[in-house]
Amino acid sequence: MYDTPLILKFDDIDAGMLPLVGGKAANLGVLTTAGLPVPPGLCVTTEAYRRVTEQAGLEEVLDALAVTAAGETRAPHELAGRARELVLSAPVPADIADAVRRSAHGPVAVRSSATAEDLPHASFAGQQDTYLNVIGADAVLDAVRRCWASLWSDRAVAYRAANGIDHRAVLAAVVIQEMVQSEVAGVMFTANPVTGRRREAVIDASPGLGEAVVSGAVNPDHFVVDTATGRITERRLGDKRLAVRSLPGGGVEHIETGMEGACVTDAQIRALAELGGRVEDHYGSPQDTEWAVDADGALWLTQSRPITTLFPIPRHARPAGAASAVAGAGRRTDRAVHLRPGGHGEPGGSGPAGGEPGGARIYFSFSVAQGIYPPITPMGMSAFRLLSSSAAALLGAPVADRLDGAPQFAEAAGRMFIDVTGMMRSRVGRVGLPRVLDVMEARSATVLRGLFDDPRFSVTQRSVRPALRRLVKNAIRFRIPARAAQALLKPEKAHRRAERLGVRLRTQLAAPAGATALERLDHVERILGTRAVPLLPTVLPGPLAGFAMLGLAYRLLGDRARPGELQTVLRGLPHNVTTEMDLALWHLATRIRADREAASLLLGTPAAELADRFGDGTLPGVVDRGLKEFLAVYGVRAVAEIDLGVPRWSEDPTHVIGVLANYLRLEDPALSPDALFARGAAEAVLMIKSLSARAGGVRGRIVRFALSRARALAGVRELPKFFMVTILAAMRAELVTIGTGLTTRGLLDSSQDIFFLTMEEVRTALTTAPGKTALGESAPAAPEASTPTSSSQSTPAAPGESAPAVSGGSAPAIPGGGTPAAPGDAAPPYLATLLVLVSERREDAARERRRRHLPRVLLSDGTEPEAVATSAPVEGALTGTPASAGSVTGIARVVLDPVGAHLEPGEILICPSTDPGWTPLFLTAGGLVMEMGGANSHGAVVAREYGIPAVVGVARATEHIVTGQRITLDGTSGMVITA
Repeated sequence: MYDTPLILKFDDIDAGMLPLVGGKAANLGVLTTAGLPVPPGLCVTTEAYRRVTEQAGLEEVLDALAVTAAGETRAPHELAGRARELVLSAPVPADIADAVRRSAHGPVAVRSSATAEDLPHASFAGQQDTYLNVIGADAVLDAVRRCWASLWSDRAVAYRAANGIDHRAVLAAVVIQEMVQSEVAGVMFTANPVTGRRREAVIDASPGLGEAVVSGAVNPDHFVVDTATGRITERRLGDKRLAVRSLPGGGVEHIETGMEGACVTDAQIRALAELGGRVEDHYGSPQDTEWAVDADGALWLTQSRPITTLFPIPRHARPAGAASAVAGAGRRTDRAVHLRPGGHGEPGGSGPAGGEPGGARIYFSFSVAQGIYPPITPMGMSAFRLLSSSAAALLGAPVADRLDGAPQFAEAAGRMFIDVTGMMRSRVGRVGLPRVLDVMEARSATVLRGLFDDPRFSVTQRSVRPALRRLVKNAIRFRIPARAAQALLKPEKAHRRAERLGVRLRTQLAAPAGATALERLDHVERILGTRAVPLLPTVLPGPLAGFAMLGLAYRLLGDRARPGELQTVLRGLPHNVTTEMDLALWHLATRIRADREAASLLLGTPAAELADRFGDGTLPGVVDRGLKEFLAVYGVRAVAEIDLGVPRWSEDPTHVIGVLANYLRLEDPALSPDALFARGAAEAVLMIKSLSARAGGVRGRIVRFALSRARALAGVRELPKFFMVTILAAMRAELVTIGTGLTTRGLLDSSQDIFFLTMEEVRTALTTAPGKTALGESAPAAPEASTPTSSSQSTPAAPGESAPAVSGGSAPAIPGGGTPAAPGDAAPPYLATLLVLVSERREDAARERRRRHLPRVLLSDGTEPEAVATSAPVEGALTGTPASAGSVTGIARVVLDPVGAHLEPGEILICPSTDPGWTPLFLTAGGLVMEMGGANSHGAVVAREYGIPAVVGVARATEHIVTGQRITLDGTSGMVITA
């Protein structure tokens, strides 16, 4: 009647059986077939659990959990308890009970093995139950039932909810494994989970069974071993006062011990590290293992799962082309065990240099520096590869294939990194890069300076001539000195020129109206790959001249200027496109406030509903007209706007409408943004007069001129990014049009899905006729979901490899582009699975958005330097970089995502980072604390302009400070007092 097996031995289990045996059993099966020392055992499959519970009444519990609000605790607790009762009381069919009883031979360990367990992104460590030294058939059956019920422990239910795992999709298998009566046991990580360093085994050991170490009940011996050499680099002995031992009749006991000295020998430590290296090599990724040594000295491996907390090492190689990328789609069974490229896995291993040529590398997180915490879409990453290629060409180092990006471009976990090894090993770069980061991302600058003494990154390029030649060449090419001088002499002329450039830019970005999809894609690649980056040097001379004048004034004033006074000069800066945007939104709120009915509507209606009404044209006239005017200018912006895959405000104005509602709640005229801005500008003017008077004479006149020009020109610093965002928004519109055509062909579910593909994959889809592959051959058969995939199938293309050439000529055009399929023709199988690929990438992105910690700097051996060097904060205070002078005491409001965030007037905003999408919140903030940024980062600049105190670069501020806490922020000293 039933064809699905109830019992499988480890020898019969492979990685493709995850839905049948769960994560733990799948891993034990893989290790067993690899010849590693795993105690024999078997698995009671998920078929047994399914048959036992299908009549247990769990549907009602599952329905209730599905509608339980996020963050609620009481209801999930009650529902989990109900589910456990139902599972434990469910009758076990005779054939299942007999199969389990027959598996009980001698003392065994009975462990849960859920289908959502021991995965690359969620270990579920300790979430379900384990029963040790179980003896007798009835005892084994009872332990199996309790393992089934532990799928519904409070902690397991909460863990699944936190990781976005559907309760309905999880089934429980159970491992029954021969019990190792260990003399000593413990846990071994094959990479350092604290520092991230790969090939560094971290071992905890204690006498007796490993449960004492796993549960945290004992202070174990701790060892760190260099896996490559076997050298023990750290040795810390614990007191080992507790041991877990098996009882003769079954079960275990906890006994007091008092062992002196190490519980394992150096030879055993090295043998463990060697075993860990073998396990990691087999999986191609670092592993969290459990081990035991029996009375005969035999070493056993009792469990292995991926280390889920490690940040993957950045790689230059772009994802494989569409044909090979999609060929690997639809195989989630194996991909859950053999890890994904660009996600948590590291195909190809991770040697001392992280697999990178030329020794150890330093990767700087461009995503973090830009305040972008969420993962960037695949299309957004493709766009940045093109932009980096253009930048490389500008610096005299053109790349062979623009789609590859510059050699320094790398990505990991959907985040952008830059390989700065060359700069750090250059005399010029070592001086210049940290100084640039001082005013952009100060904590990263500190981390990089901490690597100066590392012999792996010693200076090898001492001559300044190559850098100087490139600088002079580009300065002449873009007429930077002449334009900077012109800006200093006639700032208004420079502003008018920038305005004309912006108008011309908006009119020249769209592809011709009748362009085919391929022509639109060519247009996108051409703009991003050759034309966008060279635009920036034409705008930069003005703000560069402005900040040069600020630097001149600083030198002339010396100690005549007190801390924070020069920052005051930058308050209320004119010509800042971001400030102008925020004030435009404030003025719109002022107009809406005058219409009582419109104001009431905005204050009493959810922003998402108002956005829908705006799309339908049913909002009150003052709101509708005002929003259209605002979006006509600033609709190209968004939160995380440098990602081409993120919808613009013109597409979804929900965030803008929510900010308008927040502005309507501001009643005190003295706190209105325009009043604060005007007051800041007036303070700046007075400060210039005061500072020039202190300098006196000719020096004073030069100071006055320099600071006046700084105010006239420094605000333009935001314009290059605004132009770049304008370009990205226009290219996004072109891609949406292409996506519409692919949707019409049935290759995508919606036009937005195109942003989960790469440029290369889109081109392949557009140039492939039904029934043919990209190379003109017959399409391969669609992959079966149960087919195992080797780790090599998931490995990205090597750096420098190009995509397969596509034959010339354009496909016949259809509306929105693409090749029309004849009626009844099926799409090529690998094109049809584009839908699967997009779905998997959406899931990966959703999972990555839950990642809380991102490294600023990462080495190619996985080490996060900041994790190694971080020291505890000063007692009672958090320290960072002073960004905007002044002091304020108020209530903290921790905000991780600005969309929908509400900030009461005067509250101190605590956030990870900011981009222009955050800045409307600044208008009602009393102060600002950021985890990232430097004194001249975006958030710091806007905070100064609005005159609110700010401290940036405060490590883990969103963890140390909680909403509602009263804190004092000193923006002059860089101190945040939390006690």
